[in-house]
Amino acid sequence: EQRSAPAQLALLASDNIAHGKIEALFTVDEETGLTGAFNLEKDFLTGNILINLDSEEEGLIYIGCAGGKNTRGYFKYKEKESPKKYFWFNLHVKGLRGGHSGSDIDKNFGNANKILARFLFSLMRKKYGMVLSEIKGGNLSNALPREAYAIVGVKEKYKEDIRVKLNTFLASVQNEYKHTETSLDIQLESAQIPSKVLNKGTTERLILALNACPHGVIGMSLDIPGLVETSNNMASVKMIDGQQIEVITSQRSSVESQREYVINMVTSVFDLAGAKVTYNEGYPGWQPNTESQILRLAEKVYKDLYNKDAEVKAIHAGLECGLFLEKYPHLDMISIGPDMTDVHSPKEKLNIPSVEKWWNFLVKILENVSPETAEKR
Repeated sequence: EQRSAPAQLALLASDNIAHGKIEALFTVDEETGLTGAFNLEKDFLTGNILINLDSEEEGLIYIGCAGGKNTRGYFKYKEKESPKKYFWFNLHVKGLRGGHSGSDIDKNFGNANKILARFLFSLMRKKYGMVLSEIKGGNLSNALPREAYAIVGVKEKYKEDIRVKLNTFLASVQNEYKHTETSLDIQLESAQIPSKVLNKGTTERLILALNACPHGVIGMSLDIPGLVETSNNMASVKMIDGQQIEVITSQRSSVESQREYVINMVTSVFDLAGAKVTYNEGYPGWQPNTESQILRLAEKVYKDLYNKDAEVKAIHAGLECGLFLEKYPHLDMISIGPDMTDVHSPKEKLNIPSVEKWWNFLVKILENVSPETAEKR
């Protein structure tokens, strides 16, 4: 962790920062499994206030987050010999921005898996005799997929038709994302003849499911203007163990019943396509508390420091705070952090000047917390 762990260590090492009793909580695997938060024991912490340091915008105080769960579909396949007199090609969707599947889900960034599936669908039920040898797209469940590729075959006589069709499709998709995905590209390159291809039934069911599976914003909050309430991310598609294709999706919502609704929606798509469906444990959301004492203190401190109001928000992303609150219902919590951009992508950046402002904000909060409030159970 490039910001919160060093900040906590600096607090522990310092002997010139005024504060009451503090506990520094370090957790593992926050990005991919929340393993540390899940395994936090219920009698481990003794304080009454928790300041989470995992936010990504300086000047914002977060007081709520979405809960999340992953739904996976497994498509079993059989292999058969590659057909003769076919044109084989690599299809590569690339150049997308990626980003966080929660905080960036409303920015109309492209999803490489969905774009690839759209083109494959256009080939599937035509005269081309399309077959699929390989497919892969995306990686982490909490990231928008930036790239996807497939090894595809069509009847050799339609080789030039496919190139023309792809150029037309690419122009359409680039127009759709002209404001957000200026580097979007789909490359077609000739490929070696594969030894095996997927059976037709699985290929069709997979492509239908990838097209039907929802992606993006499902609903906006009616309580907090501008906040995404519910969403789904079609995160990754990959072939595993030589026998099946795994499709991972991620559902988020600040309303538990809506999250379950989207899970059921995705499950229905996978069920209809004949896939086996599994779920991870999921994590709870963090319901905003506008009467929070630590929130009021933080707002005052920020105004005193910078002569302007901090913005108070909830976020459509998973923070460990939901799990902390589930195990310690008495906790009074806020989440703060420095400015970060392009999170969960190779272009991820931390704004250095904002770190100083965030650090000073944290130190002043600690200086102003009364011992009685902090230690009350």
